[in-house]
Amino acid sequence: MTESPRRPLIRDFMENPMSGPEIEAKSMEIIKNEVGDHPFSEREWPIVSRMIHTTGDLDIAKNIHFSPDAITSAVAALKNCRPIIVDSNMIRSGISVFRLKSLCANYRRESILCHIADDDIEEEARRTMLPRSLLAIRKARTMLDGAIAAFGNAPVALMELNRMIIEEGVKPAVIIAMPVGFVHVVESKEELMKLGLPYIAIAGRRGGSPLAVSVINALCGLGHE
Repeated sequence: MTESPRRPLIRDFMENPMSGPEIEAKSMEIIKNEVGDHPFSEREWPIVSRMIHTTGDLDIAKNIHFSPDAITSAVAALKNCRPIIVDSNMIRSGISVFRLKSLCANYRRESILCHIADDDIEEEARRTMLPRSLLAIRKARTMLDGAIAAFGNAPVALMELNRMIIEEGVKPAVIIAMPVGFVHVVESKEELMKLGLPYIAIAGRRGGSPLAVSVINALCGLGHE
């Protein structure tokens, strides 16, 4: 005897449909309820909740850190169309130019700089046996002052930025420190958080390009307050 096919879940959904924005609003409500009491300010929480929404991981809230001036400095940089320096093309692709332009009409995709795949960087990496991410952030040196620097992949690039801050006096407007992995990851973030510049960081091994993207997109929303 042939078993009757199960009822697909989408049938239940179609009987009580929700739009994309309604699903997102419901998700944010669930996040708020499940996180409960938290130490984040009114301006920090939209960023934290967006990061949780991006990963589905409520526990990351315990490891998210903001310097006191991070959001103010980041939003001012966005409103002034400051460059965004990133360590992966995934971040470059994920940042919403539409949202950027809502704060500063002069923003373009070209305002988001990533040198990781440049031919000269690839050639220098082969010659020096150094990671491309380190060489890429060095190449961006002249653009870093007053810029937004976002790391979702490469702790070595973050360590090189830390060196430039310490030794060369480089001063980004804000550093979004979310490299992921097991080697140099924890240490690179800990070093950054002691340097006295504005930062938004997730301590520990967690991170990733989608988290860095979620932070920048959330900052754009805060710019309209």
